[in-house]
Amino acid sequence: MSSCRPFAPLLLVLLLAACTGIPENVSPVTGFDASRYLGTWYEIARLDHSFERGLEQVTAEYSFRADGGIRVVNRGFDPAGKRWKEADGKAYFIGPEDVGRLKVSFFGPFYGAYNIIELDKQHYRYALVCGPNKKYLWILAREPVLDKATMDRLMITASALGFDTGRLIFVSQTAAAR
Repeated sequence: MSSCRPFAPLLLVLLLAACTGIPENVSPVTGFDASRYLGTWYEIARLDHSFERGLEQVTAEYSFRADGGIRVVNRGFDPAGKRWKEADGKAYFIGPEDVGRLKVSFFGPFYGAYNIIELDKQHYRYALVCGPNKKYLWILAREPVLDKATMDRLMITASALGFDTGRLIFVSQTAAAR
């Protein structure tokens, strides 16, 4: 077992790099403008994962950080616990800043992929975002509701890329719980 110890740091680096990857046959958007992406985004739909499970009225707020990165504040209402949950994180570009590919961290030195794979480049009204693999997918919009035609098109795009859109959770954005 001691002969494996010299490889432990390499294995850790490889595992952490895998968390900031991009799924096979998926490409991030180009011509990305971070300043136009800043502000509030509403989560319209997502694939289920533990860190947002059960949350409603989910939003993400993006702003520039003094160190050149992007501040990320995710917020959602937990109706079971009747309370708001918030996570404050930071994001940095992976590669050129005109490519929608970032790494985001909410937990110290651990980063996850934030790949913008579809974007309304004219008005920045909607975005399709995925993580390092096809288990993570979000549909975001500037308003709490996304029109049906756009939603259908984003779901067709995601499905064609191999995401299981049949498992999407459509997020309630009603303010009744506030």
